[in-house]
Amino acid sequence: QVQLVETGGGLVQVGGSLRLSCAASIRISSIYVMGWYRQVPGKQRELVADVSSGGLRNYADPVKGRFTISRDNAKNTLYLQMNSLKPEDTAVYYCNAAFNGWPYWGQGTQVTVSS
Repeated sequence: QVQLVETGGGLVQVGGSLRLSCAASIRISSIYVMGWYRQVPGKQRELVADVSSGGLRNYADPVKGRFTISRDNAKNTLYLQMNSLKPEDTAVYYCNAAFNGWPYWGQGTQVTVSS
């Protein structure tokens, strides 16, 4: 079982920055892929970015060049640095971990970008 706790969401103006954190209950060095997803009401949850244990990063086109995903194995924490935020980035952001063939999700953190 993996527990994931996201923090760092909030209200920010257009062009601002936020950093999301996701603390895991186990050593994340044993988790092959961790990622961030987001969801707005009435739409499917979508991938924002993910990173493998080997450091390979993958970003959704809308966030390329603005968001950076990273993982700190020593702190068992996944991060998402979000810069140049836009109103369309408003969503609930979820942390995800694929461990032993199962997907695990955090409770989500709200990010609201005001224009």
